[in-house]
Amino acid sequence: MIGDRVSSYRKTTFAHMILYNVTCILDEEIHSDWLNWMRTKHLQDMMDTGCFVSNRVLKVLDSPNEGVTYCVQFIAETMEKYEEYQAKFAPALRADTTTRFADKLVKYRTVMESINL
Repeated sequence: MIGDRVSSYRKTTFAHMILYNVTCILDEEIHSDWLNWMRTKHLQDMMDTGCFVSNRVLKVLDSPNEGVTYCVQFIAETMEKYEEYQAKFAPALRADTTTRFADKLVKYRTVMESINL
């Protein structure tokens, strides 16, 4: 049955994937520059670590914050891959972001695990 195949696909493909979410609240004045930097540099730098298998950027439409809010999400196949990112790559990549955008950007991070229902 098709439903059984879809259920099996979900269990094997998305079982225990780790979602690393970075919510970014931007001042309006850096909005275009930040989007360009994400498109041309940062997303590729993150993927080049080899720790993530995919990414996506979502604009938050109902944010209570001033400015513009985005959620930037990266998928790691395992918690070990996420921890490798944190240990080997995160400090330099975060420093690059801080240097470039200084006090015009607020970020907070969450780590989530997919579950099969």
